[in-house]
Amino acid sequence: MNFLAHAYLSFERPKVLVGNFIGDFVRGELNKQFEKEIVIGILLHREIDSYTDSHPLVKQAQELLKPEFHRYSLVITDMYYDHFLSKNWSAYNDKSIKEYTQWVYQVIASHKPILPKRFLHPFKYMRRENWLEAYGNMEGLQRSFTGLSYRTSFESGMEKAPEFLERHYDFFEDNFKHFFQDLILFSKEKLDQIEQNNGNL
Repeated sequence: MNFLAHAYLSFERPKVLVGNFIGDFVRGELNKQFEKEIVIGILLHREIDSYTDSHPLVKQAQELLKPEFHRYSLVITDMYYDHFLSKNWSAYNDKSIKEYTQWVYQVIASHKPILPKRFLHPFKYMRRENWLEAYGNMEGLQRSFTGLSYRTSFESGMEKAPEFLERHYDFFEDNFKHFFQDLILFSKEKLDQIEQNNGNL
C-alpha cells in the first residue's frame, strides 16, 4: 500500500519505478515478461517489503496498532508512512510533492502496454484521486482508509485508523523518520546489489 515510498525508493529511474510499482501484481519468470530495468524494480520492491516487514521499528508501530486493528496493522502502518513521507516531502526531495506525483503518474501511464491487468484498476483511481499527494493530509488519508474498509473480507475498522493516528501522532511520526532513514540506505545498497547480480539478465 505504500506506493509513494516505493516510488521515492526508485531514485527517479523511470523503469525501476515501474517495476517497483507493480511488484505486488506480477508472478512467474520475470525476465521473460519484462525488460531488465523493470525486473530490477520488481526485485527491489520485494526486498523493500521484506526489509520493512522485519524491521524492529515497524514491528514496534504494529504492536501499538494490533490490539485495535489486528491483521490489518501492517497495511495501516504502510499508509501512515506514506502520510508522513507526503507531509514531509520537502525534507526528502527538491521537487514539490505535486510536481513529483504528476511525474510518477505520467511514467506509469506511459508503460500501460506492459502493466498487469490487476494493477490497471487501482492505478486509474490512484491517478484520478491523486492518492500519492492526498495521503499527506488527514482528509485524504480518511478517504483512503474508508475506501479500504469497504473492500476488506473481514471487519477491519480501518476507517478509524486516521483517528488512531491523531491520538498517537508524535509516536508514529518519530517512528517513521527513524525507520525511513534506514530504509533509504538499505534500498540504495540493495539496488546496487541487484544490478550487479542481474547484469546478465
